[in-house]
Amino acid sequence: MNEHQTIEWKEVWRDEYLKWICGFANAQGGTLIIGKDDNGNTTGLTNARKLLEDIPNKVRDILGIVVDVNLHTENQHDYLAIVVEAHPYPVSYKGEYHYRSGSTKQELKGAALDAFLLKKHGVRWDAVPVPNISLKDCSPTAFQLFRTKATKSGRMSDDVLHDNNESLLENLQLHDGRYLKRATTLLFYDKPEKYVSGATIKLGFFITDDELRFQDEIHGNLFQQVDQTLDTLFTKYLKAHISYEGIQRVERFLFPPLALREALLNAVVHKDYSSGIPIQISVYEDRIVFWNYGQLPEHWTLERLLGKHPSNPFNPLIANTFFRCGYIESWGRGIEKINRECEKWGIPPPEYDYGMSGLMLTFRANPAQLAESLGKTSVETKENTQESAQESAQEKIIQLLNNEPQLTRYQLAQRLSLTPDSVKHHLQKLKAAGRIEHVGSTKAGYWRVLKEV
Repeated sequence: MNEHQTIEWKEVWRDEYLKWICGFANAQGGTLIIGKDDNGNTTGLTNARKLLEDIPNKVRDILGIVVDVNLHTENQHDYLAIVVEAHPYPVSYKGEYHYRSGSTKQELKGAALDAFLLKKHGVRWDAVPVPNISLKDCSPTAFQLFRTKATKSGRMSDDVLHDNNESLLENLQLHDGRYLKRATTLLFYDKPEKYVSGATIKLGFFITDDELRFQDEIHGNLFQQVDQTLDTLFTKYLKAHISYEGIQRVERFLFPPLALREALLNAVVHKDYSSGIPIQISVYEDRIVFWNYGQLPEHWTLERLLGKHPSNPFNPLIANTFFRCGYIESWGRGIEKINRECEKWGIPPPEYDYGMSGLMLTFRANPAQLAESLGKTSVETKENTQESAQESAQEKIIQLLNNEPQLTRYQLAQRLSLTPDSVKHHLQKLKAAGRIEHVGSTKAGYWRVLKEV
């Protein structure tokens, strides 16, 4: 048997191994065996009887917990098994918090320590009270936006929605006595970054992984961020697959809008906001990638996430508020909806990659639709460019004739670096549009501008 989550072997006792006991207590519990080598072979202890008395006392005095220390004999060699129960409250070693993960011991610091302490106290990150922010600091626009959406969803009673803002926050469990909670700063404050670093969404259009063409950063409360991100995606970043039904032009995006919306909402609800890292959306010609910093619920695997599972949001208060205003469902059906929309759209389900301290979703376009879209886009772009060039040349002709009405076709050609035939074509277009007319003879006449706009 090898070392694992709940087993650790040491050949001799050292007081620093109290950190390992601390790690077991803060995780799932476990057994620290003294008197075996790394391969699990019993090497024996010469002072087992003394350690049998000393270790429980040191654990009690330094860690403040009680453990079972049992003496065993194998092949005429003594060894000790220190059995540690998982504790519901945080256990520290001289002010340090250690945690058993896999077959290693880790000292918890920073955001990881904050998350651990909150979990042990039964509090989620988004439920922590925030000082120095009051109801008057919140955005009236955000409250109105929520009420409008919640009225439409029908998931809150009219009495609550017509009550004052303080009562609304209490009903949403976003108010904790004197203080508002972290979720409130994200949902109802227009500048959440003041209290939560990295509370934004970044979008970028990439030609290759290392060639960024353009980018945007979305700010504001979470309602605004979701709406503005979707609007920016579909108006600026994503191309449509263009087809025709008879003479009617039909535009269809390469990716299902409802699936992208669901992916974005999942990222917002499940993001670990303590990381200080924005949600990132990378758009390419053939794919779109969503990434958010976060972690799966404890004991969950990627396989369980992709199967049928109960709703277990990382930020329950944010999730509840989004549910009330109709943004999300409450049954953990987000991935099912994404996959169903992809199937209807004729593209494969997104690829899920749970690594790099977060979850990455990659949607890939249908190759046939992509090729057709790129081809038509290229043709239309060329046509639009030609139309724009023609309009630009004609406007320059109008400007020149305004100042010098006697200019001939050949003089205009020289000024504009065009051929005389090209200038003739533009003059005919302008005359047909009623913007100019020629007065007098061909040689001695002049041009009169009739309409400049």
